[in-house]
Amino acid sequence: QVQLVESGGGLVQAGGSLRLSCAASGSIKGIAVMAWYRQAPGKQRELVASITNGGSTNYADPVKGRFTISKDNAKTTVYLLMDSLKPEDTAIYYCYHHGYSYNNREFVAWGQGTQVTVSS
Repeated sequence: QVQLVESGGGLVQAGGSLRLSCAASGSIKGIAVMAWYRQAPGKQRELVASITNGGSTNYADPVKGRFTISKDNAKTTVYLLMDSLKPEDTAIYYCYHHGYSYNNREFVAWGQGTQVTVSS
């Protein structure tokens, strides 16, 4: 079973920065895609950014140019550097991994969520 543990959320003033981390553990043979989603109160969960095993990235329009997704060399930890934060970035941020375990079974795993609050 694959588990994801997130860290790095918190309270920051508008214009500030935060860096989220998401470490994976368990039977992981390979990860195809890692991503960050967020869910604000009263809204649906939305994709923020994603990165493939090959390093290709994709960003939601509201965060382009402000957020940067990256991964470590072991390719099991994903990061989200958030710069120039705005109050509308306030949400619970969830990491997501899609990959394959050593028994060649496909898995999808979600983190527990970390709160990001941006004050004006």
